[in-house]
Amino acid sequence: VERAPYHYTECGLDDIYLVSGYDADLTDDGEFVRVKNGDGLLTAIGLYLVTEKKQFSGRELRYLRRAMEYTQAELGTLLRVTDQTVARWEKEEVEMAGPADFLVRLLYLEHLGLDRKVRDLTAELRERDESSSSMQVFKATGTGWKRQMAACG
Repeated sequence: VERAPYHYTECGLDDIYLVSGYDADLTDDGEFVRVKNGDGLLTAIGLYLVTEKKQFSGRELRYLRRAMEYTQAELGTLLRVTDQTVARWEKEEVEMAGPADFLVRLLYLEHLGLDRKVRDLTAELRERDESSSSMQVFKATGTGWKRQMAACG
């Protein structure tokens, strides 16, 4: 029996769904969900954001900053802006400039220990489609979490 995708809001993002890799139990307090290899899932979500999204939302920037364990002030220092600027990006009060967006992507990849060439990442992002489904579906596989290319619906 195939179950409906689980809306994984625990990560702080609104558009993440899981089709496998979790157990759900009904308790007196409601449904309790355990994600298998949660760290792997969080990394897969971060990789999706930095290598496939054209532009970050404020929540996505916050997700990446927290994943790298930076405060707003620490990220601001790396990007040569104030902590208030980072806060305003995260609240979507102002749009994040392209160079800062790109540097966050490189910082996240570096955080994971991945060495990506600037030109390669730029070319990949240029090829991405602007229209993105509002439902990002992830599936646990034998080799870790993977984003499904076609959203379930």
